[in-house]
Amino acid sequence: MTSQHRITSASGPTRLRFGYGTNGLTDLRLDDALALLADLGYDGVGLTLDHMHLDPLAPDLATRTARVTRRLGELGLGVTVETGARYVLDPRRKHGPSLLDPDPDGRAARTALLVRAVRVAADLGAHAVHCFSGTLPDGTDTATAWERCAEALTPVLDAAAAAGVPLAVEPEPGHLLATLDDFHHLRRTLGDPGPHLLGLTLDIGHCQCLEPAPPADCVRAAAPWLRHVQIEDMRRGVHEHLPFGSGEIDFPPVLDALAATGYQGLIVVELPRHSHAGPELARASIEFLRTKGAPAP
Repeated sequence: MTSQHRITSASGPTRLRFGYGTNGLTDLRLDDALALLADLGYDGVGLTLDHMHLDPLAPDLATRTARVTRRLGELGLGVTVETGARYVLDPRRKHGPSLLDPDPDGRAARTALLVRAVRVAADLGAHAVHCFSGTLPDGTDTATAWERCAEALTPVLDAAAAAGVPLAVEPEPGHLLATLDDFHHLRRTLGDPGPHLLGLTLDIGHCQCLEPAPPADCVRAAAPWLRHVQIEDMRRGVHEHLPFGSGEIDFPPVLDALAATGYQGLIVVELPRHSHAGPELARASIEFLRTKGAPAP
């Protein structure tokens, strides 16, 4: 079963495709999570590569990936690969090591993980691979951090070009790359590889939290580079992912703006701290998005 909600834009009705992130379903086996989302009518899944869901560092990755690919096909689910697992590389450091790590071996480990994620994404038929920069390490100036970020991402972009899967970098509050302006700084630093290769993950809640413009305006500004979208509720100045209706975002203008861009990727509900209530929130979220995404009478 797939959802058939549409939004009316100036160029006619554009179908928006909703997904749910497995980082909000970590108490479920991956196969159970995928079946749940298909039963609820989601169009796809934001698959975070983690120890409980398609572990990127465990043996037989190719075999396990092929199994997931078959299951996605059976269920009719699209997929984006996400790489925000908290402790997949280091069990003692959240999101460590990052692209900005002072240790070259640490940066190389993150690069290798992202290259592996690109290959997994190609095998899964994913429409993008998500990543983020990481926080500024103590004692590191911003110019050095940007140089490290660009250097560490270059092999990932090479892998993405070879695989035909775009990289979608996410502005994350508190990180070196925190805003849309920061994304464009990285893009220029890398010599503007083009949106087919270096794209953007736009988190609607992060726009509400941090950007000076309203979220719908952020969507319009980001449109040429938009390769992945995450969505949840949030409050101004507070980086806390909230269930829909618990924050301050006015969602119909955001969904209208996404439809008007012609964006064809997934719009993935991002509630990573709510796995304890994942199945219920997955149900409530798709009902909310269907309501907010209903065509105007």
